[in-house]
Amino acid sequence: MSKLMKIFTGDSFILSIVAIIMGLILGALVMLIGGYDPFEAYSALITRVYGDSYNFGEAIREMTPLIMTGLAFAFAARTGLFNIGGEGQFLIGMTAASIVGIHVHGLPVYIHAPLAVIAGAVFGGLWAAIAGYLKAARGVNEVISCIMLNWIGLYLSNMIINNYALLDGENRSVDIQPTASIAIGWLSEMMGNARVHWGTVIALLAAVFFYIFMWKTKQGYELRAVGFNQDASKYAGMNVNRNVVKAMFISGAFAGLGGAFTVLGVFGYQSVMASSPGTGFDGIAVALIGMNNPFGIILGSILFGTLTYGSAGMSFSADVPPEIVRIVIGAIIFFIAAQGIVRWVLKPFYAKRKKEKVL
Repeated sequence: MSKLMKIFTGDSFILSIVAIIMGLILGALVMLIGGYDPFEAYSALITRVYGDSYNFGEAIREMTPLIMTGLAFAFAARTGLFNIGGEGQFLIGMTAASIVGIHVHGLPVYIHAPLAVIAGAVFGGLWAAIAGYLKAARGVNEVISCIMLNWIGLYLSNMIINNYALLDGENRSVDIQPTASIAIGWLSEMMGNARVHWGTVIALLAAVFFYIFMWKTKQGYELRAVGFNQDASKYAGMNVNRNVVKAMFISGAFAGLGGAFTVLGVFGYQSVMASSPGTGFDGIAVALIGMNNPFGIILGSILFGTLTYGSAGMSFSADVPPEIVRIVIGAIIFFIAAQGIVRWVLKPFYAKRKKEKVL
């Protein structure tokens, strides 16, 4: 609990909040330059997301995969790895869950749905472990291998759906079995048929698992130690190569879960895609906003999901181009990355607080 309190009262949290405010202000200035009313735009954005139960449910649906891909990037980052392959792992997890959901028959829902979810996590983890193995065994930089695996994952997913699950005459798979669905029917009806699902609950539990595993277990300590200094870890008797592969597997499992949730809880089928959906790359932004902390990532996904889903409200109600939301998100990430600027803005506040402590 003390660790959690430090997150919300520490210097990093304050810097993130100020960076967000500065990003919103910069977005408002861009709107003013473009001849738009920022107050009307932000009001329309908030109303779009929180104005009724249906849109609120859909916003939650938008946030859920961002939590998972954000956790994927942050877990690797905490172990000294740069997993930019969340996109490919997301797609492979989605495809594995689709195949299990479509081709496995005769199982009850309490076995079939978890089996499809687990398949997404395992295959997403195995896809990331390829990059981990290449780094551990051959010294291949994980950024390069992950970028290549993103493209391979996209085309491999399309090939699998084309050959084993494609619906005749349409560019999408057949529907998954009803027993593989993780949608919450009664809650969806209460929220105007919003596509809410159990994946949101699992995503929150995944953030708790991240925290406990990384900071409360021996294996988590080893992974962080390897990330800090591989030579010292090896001297201390840790198996560095095994820990690199393990870290990438767990990281990929998070992203794979995000893909499984999308197909099992939202769409119920998988399309043949001309390009990647971008969820893995958005997860990197969420992780940066959340400072690679699992609970910060939940807050970052709420912000990112609110801005992304609410951009439609800005467009329809305030006639503001949705691309401006991307400028706001980019500005927030810029200010979080350039903490020197934020500290300079906060310098008078810190000086005053220091003076009060002296007195």
